[in-house]
Amino acid sequence: MIGDRTKHARALFAGLPGSYEAVGATLSFGQDPRWRRFLVSRVPPASPRVLDVAAGTGLVTRALVRAGRANQVVALDQSEPMLVAAASRGDERTRFVLGQAERLPFPDATFDALTVTYLLRYVDDPGATLRELVRVVRPGGTITSVEFAVPAGVFRPAWVLYTRLLLPVLGRLVSRDWHEVGRFLGPSIDDFWRRYPIAIQQQLWRSAGVGAVRWRRMSLGGGIVLWGVRGA
Repeated sequence: MIGDRTKHARALFAGLPGSYEAVGATLSFGQDPRWRRFLVSRVPPASPRVLDVAAGTGLVTRALVRAGRANQVVALDQSEPMLVAAASRGDERTRFVLGQAERLPFPDATFDALTVTYLLRYVDDPGATLRELVRVVRPGGTITSVEFAVPAGVFRPAWVLYTRLLLPVLGRLVSRDWHEVGRFLGPSIDDFWRRYPIAIQQQLWRSAGVGAVRWRRMSLGGGIVLWGVRGA
């Protein structure tokens, strides 16, 4: 059964594939590509097989191959339009699978590493989803995630101003679809971080079977990358 958050995410991104990469980079002032590069850098070099979850248009999928972090990448996303866009830019080292992170269509311990991008705000049970992600990674394999975050201190008012007022306006200049994304993002990020501050997220990772969990805030706290290793 598809949850309400998943349905909303599917609808929200259906009209974005053609502009997703360029507009996403612009609206984040170039920070989103930087966060993704750091995410990719956490994957050990020449990993035989990597699963890229919530792959979207394949930005991380392609980066894993270009950076020599993966010999083969399986890119999974629940949005068929996004996945079609990703597949159009793939090569023989990449494979594309339509599916949901909550119910991965792979046996246990299939992959040597896993990347996941901006996912947990869109699922009804982040803890259960993390356990499902960990299930398909071999013991000792790396799991790494990038998410939006909420800055603290003096940077928080500027973040609120941008996400609540400017982002919807800028999105509207691009398209109706981007206007909806702009309206959604700020409240969605804020709500997630109220329910799952970094201490709780670390607990969820450990409970899912990930050890040596580390994290780094990016761009004055606007993004965060977490990574760790699946236990035995």
